Amino acid sequence: MRTVTFFKGDGIGPEISDAVMEIFAAAQVPVKFEIFNVGEAEYERNGKLIPDAAFASFEKTKVLLKSPITTPIGKGFRSLNVTMRMKYDLYANVRPAKSNPAVETPFPNTDIVTFRENTEDLYAGIEEKISDDEMHSIKVITRTKSERIIRAAFEYAVKNHRKKVTCVHKANIMKLSDGLFLSVFYEIAAFYPQIEAKDMIVDATCMNLVLNPKQFDVLVMENLYGDIVSDLTSGLIGGVGLMPSANLGKDMAMFEAVHGSAPDIAGKGIANPTALLWSACMMLDYISLSDYAEIIRRAVDKVMMDGVFTTPDIGGKSSTMAYTSAIIHEVKRIMEKVA
Repeated sequence: MRTVTFFKGDGIGPEISDAVMEIFAAAQVPVKFEIFNVGEAEYERNGKLIPDAAFASFEKTKVLLKSPITTPIGKGFRSLNVTMRMKYDLYANVRPAKSNPAVETPFPNTDIVTFRENTEDLYAGIEEKISDDEMHSIKVITRTKSERIIRAAFEYAVKNHRKKVTCVHKANIMKLSDGLFLSVFYEIAAFYPQIEAKDMIVDATCMNLVLNPKQFDVLVMENLYGDIVSDLTSGLIGGVGLMPSANLGKDMAMFEAVHGSAPDIAGKGIANPTALLWSACMMLDYISLSDYAEIIRRAVDKVMMDGVFTTPDIGGKSSTMAYTSAIIHEVKRIMEKVA
């Protein structure tokens, strides 16, 4: 039995967290969750967005599943996600965007994985006030951190039989910072001759993603571009409600849905738990429980393809609970066949 830390978050976080735990229980996944409430509601109760015990649990288990969190404005953290990534050096943000035949989009057969550097660039938060009318934000790009995210992208490509890695940059304008990232990319690429290495300016990348996304395979880029481009790729497959992600460090990992806490629909029972569920499946792959992940993925695909119990964000009319129950029913059916 593997112990994993679970942050339930706020907004729709508790609803979709419960859905994931119910599906895990039905699939008999050998994982024990240490569960913590985090976010704005926790701050109002106890004065901390993340309890000390929650940090301690993650430091012990090394694996965290995190549902969406609302970050209060002006209360200590610029972003809880950024805080976690920086605090534990979770440098590789991996976001797979893969089309599902059950969700009709203009871009079928999209299959793109974005590797986003998580710990520097403008997100380092180095800012200064020059005057009331002038503010500076400093972009930081280093060789060491560029090397490790780029190498992670190529290693992923090799392991998963991918054919191409594209470096996304703006080195034509930011010749020093982005120029360094691009130079390191080709230095690392030389060690992977079996993988096609290309580069593309970020604005051209965005245009090409909505013209012909099939030309892309694995993308690697700095922090800000990764934040923007990965959300764009989620739009290609039907939206952030279908987009999982992993934040990987040397020996710690955090898995989370890409979307936010959606307070506008919290408590209405219509939230789509798929992104968090697929993030949980990425977590199972990470801790060598891929057989369970495969059962859950097959069940979700079947329910989505049937289209009877899907949530409103992907064209259905069902509640979170009905969608979850349908997945559980399919999980049990698959498990009976396997047995």
